[in-house]
Amino acid sequence: MAATPPNFFFKMKRSFADVPIDENGKISTTEFLEAAESLVSLFDLLGSAAFSVVQMDMNGNIKKIRDRQLANPVISSTLQDIVLSEKVDKHRTASVGLIWLTRGLQLTAVALRRNIESSEELAESFTKAYGETLIKYHSLVVRPVFKLAMKACPYRKDFYGKLGDNYDAVKEQLLVWLAGLEQNVKIIMDFFESGNLAKGL
Repeated sequence: MAATPPNFFFKMKRSFADVPIDENGKISTTEFLEAAESLVSLFDLLGSAAFSVVQMDMNGNIKKIRDRQLANPVISSTLQDIVLSEKVDKHRTASVGLIWLTRGLQLTAVALRRNIESSEELAESFTKAYGETLIKYHSLVVRPVFKLAMKACPYRKDFYGKLGDNYDAVKEQLLVWLAGLEQNVKIIMDFFESGNLAKGL
């Protein structure tokens, strides 16, 4: 049996499928941030400067969470612990970063799920996903910037070609990674909603 040729998923620092989640549904902070950084690098493959605003937004939110983790490592081992500790402190910088990062991750998850299960071009999948996810949180000033980025996606054949030479292998790994991403997003969204923790964020 021939070995699978290296592709994007082999090169990423951490897959969302490999982010530890404990028996209480708490997500490990360090590995989550590594997986999020790997996702940000995915936007490099989309090959448009328009996506720099999306990457900057995500990287800024990753930094907010990591800064809190570095400042308070004992109470920052999981994402949920960070949010709950900030609720007590009434200083919610990392919580703001996490909810906005998760919204961006949700956009990516919805777009790629639509695309992999259809024959849509990426621009259509991302535009529709934006309309289902992030747009309701964005101001009238920000929306055109993100809409432009969504329309700047490459053709799907070019994008999947950049992920790797073997489409079947790429699709298999993408689906595993995507399932992990969706699981992380759902856990975080449910956590914020269950405690009304996203209010004001």
